[in-house]
Amino acid sequence: MTDPAATPDETTSSSAATPDEWQSALAERDDFKEKWARAQADLQNYRKRMQREMEEDRKFAVVPLLKAMLPGLDNLQRALQAASVSKNVDELVTGVEMVVKQLEAAFIAAGVQPIAAEGQPFDPNLHEAISQMPSADVPPMTVLHDVERGYVLNDRVIRPTKVIVSKSE
Repeated sequence: MTDPAATPDETTSSSAATPDEWQSALAERDDFKEKWARAQADLQNYRKRMQREMEEDRKFAVVPLLKAMLPGLDNLQRALQAASVSKNVDELVTGVEMVVKQLEAAFIAAGVQPIAAEGQPFDPNLHEAISQMPSADVPPMTVLHDVERGYVLNDRVIRPTKVIVSKSE
């Protein structure tokens, strides 16, 4: 009679497994089981480490942009200090214009682009109409003025440009 728990190899072989072969097989099984448990633990540790690193990256993703913008903030503070002493409005305006250019350069370096609006056809994906004004000079639904500039980052609108749009008279 054949042992129902025996594997096909055992039923067809002429000799039964020796106790040493059983011990060797059990040791090999235990070794694989231990390696599997270690691999599972390593995988869990890897997942936790990646999660921590991703959270850290998200938390500090804005640091390069802030570092690029801080000199502009410093220059604005210097312009305000100089204006309180000098009382020369032209110098203040020149200083603030320089800071605006510096901040715009920092935005562009970070991939942030301003949205062109004035003279363009109104595009609801890029522009937010806050008012309409009659105009005979341009066709209806053309942007006459941008009130607040909008910006795009990697083809995603960060803020639409607030505009005044023409309408027929």
